[in-house]
Amino acid sequence: MITTFAAALNAGLRRALEDDPKVVLMGEDIGHLGGVFRVTDTLQKDFGDNRVIDTPLAESGIIGTAFGMALRGYRPVCEIQFDGFVYPAFDQIVSHVAKIHYRTAGKVIAPLTIRIPFGGGIGSVEHHSESPEAYFAHTAGLRVVTPSNPADAYLMIRQAIALDDPVIFFEPKRRYWDKADVDFATIDELPLDKARVCVSGTDATVVAYGGTVATAMSAAKIAAEEGHSLEVIDLRSLSPIDFDTIEESVAKTGRLVVAHEAPVFAGLGAEIAARITERCFYQLEAPVLRVGGFDIPYPPAKLEKYHLPDPDRILAAVDRSLAA
Repeated sequence: MITTFAAALNAGLRRALEDDPKVVLMGEDIGHLGGVFRVTDTLQKDFGDNRVIDTPLAESGIIGTAFGMALRGYRPVCEIQFDGFVYPAFDQIVSHVAKIHYRTAGKVIAPLTIRIPFGGGIGSVEHHSESPEAYFAHTAGLRVVTPSNPADAYLMIRQAIALDDPVIFFEPKRRYWDKADVDFATIDELPLDKARVCVSGTDATVVAYGGTVATAMSAAKIAAEEGHSLEVIDLRSLSPIDFDTIEESVAKTGRLVVAHEAPVFAGLGAEIAARITERCFYQLEAPVLRVGGFDIPYPPAKLEKYHLPDPDRILAAVDRSLAA
């Protein structure tokens, strides 16, 4: 079945609501409107406004309320309308949601999923195209994940909701309209914390996540036409990170390029570069290289194409690695 990324998320949320009466959706305009990106379209009509709840425009209140509900046995799924809107809720997430399991010596769980459209590529205004994943990946007690395609969107949202851990679920907004053939009956049940090898290769490894995975795969296709074989890994989980899959790939290729939309400085690529350098020091044929956004506030819509990694920038890094 040909399905968009957004429709796959909708199907996953619908399945979660059907499977567990304790699953509740909350967010700004998610009910009657169906969400800004229509991810929750028709769900309030089908499940009622006591399970798909339109909230006030108050992110701290959304997360605080959902946290209390999670402590009472519900499984809330909150939608933060845009990535830049999550900051008013940041204190609730890092001070309370992330710490309750540790604070109670494991006696209390918080099965709370927080959906956040993130990244650029749609020509939005300020506060609508950010990449805050490193803030949350740095916080112990949170799982941080991001699908890159419709099949994983359907699978991973259900896995996240079923977990007893709080999950930050980043959705690459520029991929909402990407389409793929998804067989919902036989979908690959890869564990939530496992990376996926999307393209096998031998010359260099490219690790990406979220919206940049499709960019990396385009780069691999161009490289193949030029006689180079790139292995592309979709990270999927940003905390924890599946370093074993990356290490296995780098042991084969001897080279690693990490690509993401967030600025390179102190981004996820830095952690991956450091860990793989430690674990694969004798297998690496060149330094680990990073390709990402620039260390600037997110640029205006007319300039974002220069800010986001594209296949040319990834391939330039691959060329530097191969020349080392």
